[in-house]
Amino acid sequence: MQKTILITGSTDGIGLETAKLLASQGHDVLLHGRNPEKLEKVHKTLLEIKGGGRAEIYVADLSLMDNVEALAKAVAKKHAKLDVLINNAGVYNASEPVTQDGLDVRFAVNTIAPYLLTQRLLPLLGTSGRVINLSSAAQSTVEAEALAGRVKLTDGAAYAQSKLALTMWSRSLALSLKDSGPTIIAINPGSMLGSKMVKQAFGVVGGDIRIGAEILTRAALTDEFKTASGKYFDNDSGQFASPHPHALDTQKSQEIVRIIETILA
Repeated sequence: MQKTILITGSTDGIGLETAKLLASQGHDVLLHGRNPEKLEKVHKTLLEIKGGGRAEIYVADLSLMDNVEALAKAVAKKHAKLDVLINNAGVYNASEPVTQDGLDVRFAVNTIAPYLLTQRLLPLLGTSGRVINLSSAAQSTVEAEALAGRVKLTDGAAYAQSKLALTMWSRSLALSLKDSGPTIIAINPGSMLGSKMVKQAFGVVGGDIRIGAEILTRAALTDEFKTASGKYFDNDSGQFASPHPHALDTQKSQEIVRIIETILA
């Protein structure tokens, strides 16, 4: 069955490969990026895929929450139903580590933006949809003050904390929605894959990017993930696994959600 799938950060890396893979299977792909020219190029590439589904482009800077709101509204204006949301966009380092909203850009893009986008698109996702959140093997204890933008961290620390915060709210939201919302899954797509982020952060080519695209496609489409809401999949081990202990702590996870809600308010 043809699905409508929104992939954030789909102009390069795992997001782009996932978009190509899903389009080649006949699914409609909603492409997102910050750069209009890169989006147009990817759009053209997808349209050239033989037997591919439709493709649309959406421009938004996910470090700015008003852009996230606008993205959600733009998608909702064109679509009454969304089958899958893949929160793939991520940041490790940036020339401007603090956003216009006064947040650490890693927390803004990797944690808060996907939370807000997911919340806004819940009506479109319904109970049959899926939310796939790009986590990481790098997860470390979240400092509330850093999440709120009041403490500066190193690139590595901010990234690892932002990914744990994402994993925490993924499980918390899944548990709170239960059967009244979509399936929400956090996934480590594979460590040190050859994405632009890995090349910039570590100066290495990295592994085959298709490894990440294939697991995201599986998570989006197969029955294997249909009843996995609230779980964490570690693609390094190729199975559902335990994330950082704090992601399994209901009280700590609810506190992360409370901080995010306070920031958004």
